[in-house]
Order: sequence, then structure tokens, then C-alpha cells
Amino acid sequence: MHDIRAIRDNPDAFDEALRRRGLAPLAAELIALDDARKSAISAAQGNQERRNALAKEIGGAKKAKDEDRAQALMAEVARLKEEAPALEAAQAEAAATLDERLAAIPNRPNPEVPEGADEHGNVEYRRFAAHRPQLATGKQHFEIGEASGLMDFEAASRMSGARFVVLKGQLARLERALGQFMLDLHTGEHGYTEVAPPILVRDEAMFGTAQLPKFRDDQFQAGEHWLIPTAEVPLTNLVRESILREEELPLRFTALTPCFRAEAGSAGRDTRGMLRQHQFNKVELVSITHPEQSAAEHERMLGSAEAVLKKLDLPYRIMTLCTGDMGFASQKTYDIEVWMPGQETFREISSCSVCGDFQARRMNARVRARDGKAVNFVHTLNGSGVAVGRALIAVMENYQNPDGSVTVPSVLKAYMGGIDRIEGFKS
Repeated sequence: MHDIRAIRDNPDAFDEALRRRGLAPLAAELIALDDARKSAISAAQGNQERRNALAKEIGGAKKAKDEDRAQALMAEVARLKEEAPALEAAQAEAAATLDERLAAIPNRPNPEVPEGADEHGNVEYRRFAAHRPQLATGKQHFEIGEASGLMDFEAASRMSGARFVVLKGQLARLERALGQFMLDLHTGEHGYTEVAPPILVRDEAMFGTAQLPKFRDDQFQAGEHWLIPTAEVPLTNLVRESILREEELPLRFTALTPCFRAEAGSAGRDTRGMLRQHQFNKVELVSITHPEQSAAEHERMLGSAEAVLKKLDLPYRIMTLCTGDMGFASQKTYDIEVWMPGQETFREISSCSVCGDFQARRMNARVRARDGKAVNFVHTLNGSGVAVGRALIAVMENYQNPDGSVTVPSVLKAYMGGIDRIEGFKS
């Protein structure tokens, strides 16, 4: 959510930020809507102030026993009272129109974000080469999984339709092991507090993190609630409608949850395998910081997500997303892309974003300065730490063996009961 006062103070800077996003200038339109809102407020206040003044005059007329004047004044008060509901409705409508327009505009990119129209404008930030020999090519994960009998897309389709999967045996255990490993890493070494949040949330929570209203078609709704597309939603909303103390910050939360996405705009993309599912598991990282800490926290969060892949010894690269490819609520985003030998390309496994006060304004989440005086909006950050399903895919493809088995990364062996290799269905 944008601050209309900041737009008024520097409309050219706002329009320049939109231009970098590939959007037309909007400052003049927004200021006009704000002018209309202010006029509506003024009209409603003027009506109330006039009624208050007339009340005093009526008292004076009655005291002076001027009944004719008192009656005329009371008639004017009655007329003003009749007009008041329409003026109040106009005030509410003008405010709602401005808020609705502001809510539909993406966040302003940070100045250092590279400019570009789509993923082709992304810039490599750094990369990590695994210590073990890197496979240049190999089978894709679904070929390995289906051959072993441990990955069943047909059974899932009979139950749920396309973009679901059933994992069995040691492959199901490997997915569970990955999630537990990530949680232990982030809580034990990176200072995150584990949270078990609801996976059903209300409209207000989805609005707070900017899934609503713009991305309504990408979500799954269950009655009056929404299934979370990511634990970013409940974790970030932990601080909604609150005023934190500066000494409490930063707050760092992590959670392993199922995530649900309709994938409405991905028809025909990644139709085979587990890369793009309606339901998947993900470990999420969320930070709530003081505005002056958010840039450093962004780098710290990126390092926490990277640590997962380093310990799994998976090759990856980090891309700084350009203005045309980063998310709606983001000021700056790093994507971690892991090497997938089966596809012979890098694919996203984590996205780490700093949102500034964009989400905080939508949630009314603030922080009070140490001196007890100034109150400002907090900054929010979120990142995958990492997507468990995609980590499973990456392990399968990078640790595959010529005989069709998959070697278990050393860091996961304790979570797998000492198993070194996944070879097929175990009854």
C-alpha cells in the first residue's frame, strides 16, 4: 500500500518508479482522487460544524424568547441532518475509491534493482559450485520416481486431478527429512522462531500480504477462508494491527506448511512432474524489522536460504530480479536457482524479498521508537527456506545413479535412519 502523502510530496519520483515497473504514470490520478476525498471530508465536516453552530444559536434564540428565529434555525438543522447521511456516504465512497486504487499498484522498486521487462532482464548475483562432481545431464525427477514406484501421478490424478502427486516409501520419507532438516537449520543456526500457524486465513490476512485483491484467481477458497499460498501470509500477519517496541526487533519466524496455489496463469507450463503443483510443502522465512535494518536483513535471509543448498551440496546461482520480473509486493528480490541436470537448466527453489513498509501499511503494523515518541511502519521480508518439493526434485536429479537409485545427501542420513540410498519400493 502506498502513502498518498508521499505521492503528493514527490509525484515525479512515484511516476518514475512506476515507469521502471513498466506502468503508466498515476500520480496525477491519485492526487485527484485524494482531492475528491478531502472535499468529501470537508463537506461532511462543514455540515456537522454548521449544525453545532446552529445549536448554540437556537439556545440563544430561545433564551431571548425569539420563537420565530428558533423555529427557522431548527428547520435548517433538520435540513442539514437530512443531508448528512449522503455526505457521509460520499466521504466513505471517496476514501474507498482511493484505497482501492492504491491497493492495486505494485510496490516501488529499490533504486539498485536492475530495470527490465521480464526474466531476461535478471542479473546474476553470485553462484555456488557443489563440491561433489556436478552432473551435466541425467534423467528428470519424474522418470526416476516413476521407475522406482515411489512417485505416482496417476493415483493422485484419480483422486484430485492434474498437478498433484503421491509419494511413497523412502521418497516420502526423504521429503519429510528435507523439511525437518531445514527447520532444524533455521531454528538452530539462523535464529528463527518456529511457528505452527493456521493454513486457513481470512480476507484481511490475504490483503495484508497483498495476495488480495489482485491475485484472487491464483488462490483456493474454502468457504469464508482462504488456503494459504505460502506461510508468508500467517507469519507476516502475526504483527498485524499492533505497535511493537523497537527493542523487540527484528522478529524472525519460520514454518513448514503445505501451500496451495491455483496456478491460474500457468496453463501448459511444467505439466509433467512436481515442479508446479497445486499443493506442496515449503519452509518459509519471515522477518519483521526496523526500517533501517531491512536491507541488511535481506542479505542475511538470503544467506540463510543459501545455507540449505550448501549443506545439501547442490549447485545453484542467485539472480537479482529485474523490475519487470519481481513480485507485486517486493522492493527487491533475489531468486535462488538450483541446477536440475534432468532439465539441463537452473530452476527457482527460493525467492527472498524485502517489501519495505508496503505490507505493513496494509496490516497497520508499526514500531514505537525507543524514546517512546515516534511511531513508524515496520519493514517486512519473506523468503523460501526452501521449497521442499523442489529440494526433493533437486536431490533426486543431482544425486541420481546410473542404476536408477538416488544417493541420500550426507546431511540427511540421520533423518533417514541411516539409509544411504533410495533404490525402489519397500514393502
